[in-house]
Amino acid sequence: MSTQTIPLSSDAREKLLLAIADTVPPERIAEVHFFPPIRQGTLETGVAVVAALRAVAEVPERERHVVYTARYRWTRKGPERGKWDCEVVAEADAPLVTVEAVVRGVQRRANETVDPERVTGDEARTRITDARCRTTP
Repeated sequence: MSTQTIPLSSDAREKLLLAIADTVPPERIAEVHFFPPIRQGTLETGVAVVAALRAVAEVPERERHVVYTARYRWTRKGPERGKWDCEVVAEADAPLVTVEAVVRGVQRRANETVDPERVTGDEARTRITDARCRTTP
């Protein structure tokens, strides 16, 4: 079975952002790093690293962020086509500058040569709002 790294489709990005927003309040999102998904057979899997402001800053001048990993598995073909599994898990507490090091580490471990797509908090909030408008009856 071949493995193929593909560009992140707008459908997958939108679904993943909505899943992230179900766990992380959008107003706290500082940035999101989307890694290119991998398509293997009928499945597409993808990962994003999310940096979110802590709910309460104990020391305002030392702003810390919660680092989340968002993973999805999407069945693109076959009898279970459309099945979507996703998890968003808090992994660490760190200053924003550390998030870039985390992203590079994930990229290195995945042996990924393509840089992840970085989305600012404002861009993420706009995309989440747009996606909610399209999916709300």
